[in-house]
Amino acid sequence: MNGFALPAWMTGANSRALAAPALIVMMLAMMVLPLPAFVLDVFFSFNIALAIIVLLTSLYTVKPLDFMVFPTVLLVSTMLRLSLNVASTRVVLTEGHTGPDAAGKVIEAFGHFLIGGNYTVGIVVFIILTIINFTVVTKGAGRIAEVGARFALDAMPGKQMAIDADLNAGLIGEQDARRRRTEVAQEAEFYGAMDGASKYVRGDAIAGILVTVINIVGGLVVGLVQHDLDFAGALKNYTLLAIGDGLVAQIPSLIISVAAGVVVSRVASEQDIGGQLVGQLFAKPQVLYVTAGIIGGMGVIPGMPHVAFIMLAAILGGGAYLLAKRARMALEAVPVAPPAPTTLPESEEATWQDIAPVDTLGLEVGYRLIPLVDKAQSGELLRRIKGIRKKFAQEVGFLSPPVHIRDNLELRPSAYRIALKGVEVGAGEAFVGQYLAINPGMVSGTLPGPATTDPAFGLPAVWVDGAMREQAQAMGYTVVDAGTVIATHMNHLITTHASELLGRQEVQQLLDHLGKESPKLVEDLVPKVVSLSILQKVLQNLLAEGVHIRDMRTILETLSEFGPQTQDPNDLTSMVRVALGRAIVQQLFPGASELSVMTLDTRLERLLMQAMQAGGTDGAGMEPGLADSLTAQAEKAVRQQEQLGMAPVLLVPAPLRTLLSRFLRRALPQLRVLSHAEIPETKTIRVTSLVGGQA
Repeated sequence: MNGFALPAWMTGANSRALAAPALIVMMLAMMVLPLPAFVLDVFFSFNIALAIIVLLTSLYTVKPLDFMVFPTVLLVSTMLRLSLNVASTRVVLTEGHTGPDAAGKVIEAFGHFLIGGNYTVGIVVFIILTIINFTVVTKGAGRIAEVGARFALDAMPGKQMAIDADLNAGLIGEQDARRRRTEVAQEAEFYGAMDGASKYVRGDAIAGILVTVINIVGGLVVGLVQHDLDFAGALKNYTLLAIGDGLVAQIPSLIISVAAGVVVSRVASEQDIGGQLVGQLFAKPQVLYVTAGIIGGMGVIPGMPHVAFIMLAAILGGGAYLLAKRARMALEAVPVAPPAPTTLPESEEATWQDIAPVDTLGLEVGYRLIPLVDKAQSGELLRRIKGIRKKFAQEVGFLSPPVHIRDNLELRPSAYRIALKGVEVGAGEAFVGQYLAINPGMVSGTLPGPATTDPAFGLPAVWVDGAMREQAQAMGYTVVDAGTVIATHMNHLITTHASELLGRQEVQQLLDHLGKESPKLVEDLVPKVVSLSILQKVLQNLLAEGVHIRDMRTILETLSEFGPQTQDPNDLTSMVRVALGRAIVQQLFPGASELSVMTLDTRLERLLMQAMQAGGTDGAGMEPGLADSLTAQAEKAVRQQEQLGMAPVLLVPAPLRTLLSRFLRRALPQLRVLSHAEIPETKTIRVTSLVGGQA
């Protein structure tokens, strides 16, 4: 207004940033500069208000991370109390001879109204408050924070692996994964900070005792020596001031300690402390009925306070009756559907409509797993399957057929079955309400529960109850719920059988999609150069060997170039792989300039070339002894490669690649066979093991 504007440092975020430095400077000034009694009253009142604000904030906090600044508040409030102790001690010792209001009205009020003006009572009350704060509240909160910090740090690897598993399964996005990783790190830092900050409160309690004793002794010396007071008068005057000063500091300290205990002792939930207390402590009318009976029985015993016990029993009994009545009314309000009339269906003639087509992808569940796939019950598995299909389309390059879900009463209640074109390709069990603790190979202990294996990757695992989830994560297990178990298993099977999911309809949809951007490329290729069936076979060959088909433009351009020369799908696949060499290497060795691979022994390579010339690319001319030796040597080399933490990749001459890939795929599905022609010139090769060196 009128051209006047506040400076930039006094507005917005800058002013809030100056709050903390200003508070620290103010506390340091209170330790050095003398303060009048009125200013002490203001600061003591602010200290009490701050303690109440912190306590109420902790009670209404849902998660500990919602009050992440609490350790810093704990430190600042402790320093504020100590600064006030120093400032009030100066006033007590210099002006205490003038009367009980020398250090302000707040200390006088605590000295008179709370302890009745009796310094003996004040000393007892002060010692009791200090013992409660030091030995009970602060020590317990510090112990919980210490244990919580240790468990949070131990559970970090398991939680990070669970986040990575959800991200890989398409259940969450990159932004959600980044947020959850940040929360995991912040949780460990919070409990560690709380463990350290609780030491400040314990030190504050000890300092309060020492400051009070020093005030009493120092006041007696000052009153007797400097102001010529009698011993009784000096003892009463300075003791009341010292005890009032100590109580003004210890009561906010006790409140802050209770708040710290509330924050670190609560279990994660979607309710605040008040909602949890009312919802869990007074939720069962049977408990209130029994308690009312016991309290009422105690009230009729001679010598007991009859009115208090019987009145409390009546209140508890009335509350139990209201709870039971409310639950009964809620149950009666649920509408009951009338039974459907039972009519015998008329027999009909068989028609072509009775022949149901076989689902490409199917999921059958037992009746206990129905809540996971029921839309009416917000089945989480439905959402996860949508995420799996979306992630599959983004990574592999085509949209998989929809998953048809139905219940099957022939299965065990908690069993499920995954079918591909009507044939079972995977099965397992998942227990709703329990968690599968998967052992990634570096756990620190064992868990009670039925031992099993992870259905997707075959890792050892244990089904545990929800109460054991945090403990399992702390021991290094990867803990997932029942829906995630099924979703991960399905994602693994869909990726493994990608070549079988790519039918002609999916290939035509791919061409239609690409034709919107490159209509001439599609028009000149199919069916002029290659037929739709040959294109489908080439794409299936790529998928069978784990090569993604996202780069359809390169695939079609390569087929357009070599299609006039040959119509053999295997030869065309080899040419396409060479064109996709950079993408294949990037998929197997992300970001690496040096490729650690396995190669064939020269003698074995020569024998395989002779076998291929005799029997073709299907390996029919390979002798049984040579085949067994090749398989055994390859398995040994793959184990060595995996123990070194490297991808099992076998580098062979181009003529042998198709033969070895087909032959070794059944025994070693994780092995990838590359030819020299597929390696980009910018990459260097390092041979880590030799296959067939002993053949």
